[in-house]
Amino acid sequence: MMIERLDYVSVNGPAIASMAKAKTHMPTIDAKLRALIELRVSQLNGCVYCVDLHTCEARAAGETEQRLDCLTVWRECPFFSNSEKAALAWAEAITLLPDNGAPDHLFDAMKAEFSDAQIVDLTLIVAQMNAWNRLAVSFGHLPDERV
Repeated sequence: MMIERLDYVSVNGPAIASMAKAKTHMPTIDAKLRALIELRVSQLNGCVYCVDLHTCEARAAGETEQRLDCLTVWRECPFFSNSEKAALAWAEAITLLPDNGAPDHLFDAMKAEFSDAQIVDLTLIVAQMNAWNRLAVSFGHLPDERV
């Protein structure tokens, strides 16, 4: 693990472990959608470690190269479903909260595609991803180069 500034895991491992364990309490979202959401949030936050990690997780969950390549322009792509588009729009809005808030039309789109439990889990996934991004970016957590 390459960390350039401060090894936050060594400094407060119990808190980091608690954050990681929280992932197990969001079971209603399948691995493929979760990886897409985590990847898109990480792209928005400029977190190189998390972009690398969640791209690998998305591939492992069966995501295609084309969809990963086009994730940054998902609105223009015909190969993202309505539910994926609703989740991505929601993830972007609440990641960029100061810009637009969490508009009713995006929440309504989520209600049309997901159960209440899924909406809560998706929102928790986004919130947690934003926290992970802030740790990794703040402390210079970088991915190891894959050969």
